[in-house]
Amino acid sequence: MKPRIKICCISSIDEAKTAIQFGASAIGLVGKMPSGPGPIPDELIKQIAMTVPPPIGSFLLTSETSVKEIIKHHHRTNTNTIQIVDLLSTGTYDQLKTALPSVKIVQVIHVIDQKSVDLAISISQQVDALLLDSGNPNLKIKELGGTGRVHNWTLSRLIRDNSKCPIFLAGGLNADNIGQAIKEVQPFAIDVCTGVRTNGHLDKDKLSNFVHKALNDL
Repeated sequence: MKPRIKICCISSIDEAKTAIQFGASAIGLVGKMPSGPGPIPDELIKQIAMTVPPPIGSFLLTSETSVKEIIKHHHRTNTNTIQIVDLLSTGTYDQLKTALPSVKIVQVIHVIDQKSVDLAISISQQVDALLLDSGNPNLKIKELGGTGRVHNWTLSRLIRDNSKCPIFLAGGLNADNIGQAIKEVQPFAIDVCTGVRTNGHLDKDKLSNFVHKALNDL
């Protein structure tokens, strides 16, 4: 099965339209982050999300870690999906789903070691999807995505094979490595930010090449 494609770090209505035109099944809208590319104001996230036609996913990337604050963040943006880039500190996924029953919940797992694998498998029973990314939430200034680095796909494949929910694969993907990434991990979807950008802006040539390689080099 060909993977779905999510284009992240969307910064304008025009970028959203371009991503969808080139075949994206979902777009990522980055809220306030401690580091990494692409954060935009909540009001702009809301404006972009309003233009996204169903059934395209509009993902709010939130660095909030309490269910209460995640819900507040969603109410400011009104996306149809919440991508939680750090681990919950207070509250539960069930509380989040009860408060926002029509919103899909995607938990990011930063793939570092076997502990990441065990954590992912455990959480996979509680969310709608996992997104496996590079990064390190344990640093003084947390890396919560957008690193442009590849992680250990062998660990990602272990998660994929044991997960109770679909897997998105992210982290340093580009036209040169996406075919191999898909073969090794077999994810439900792939997620790209820096690999389709030039000087921070969505690059139509890179985007076209990436999508072609992702859907045809299988």
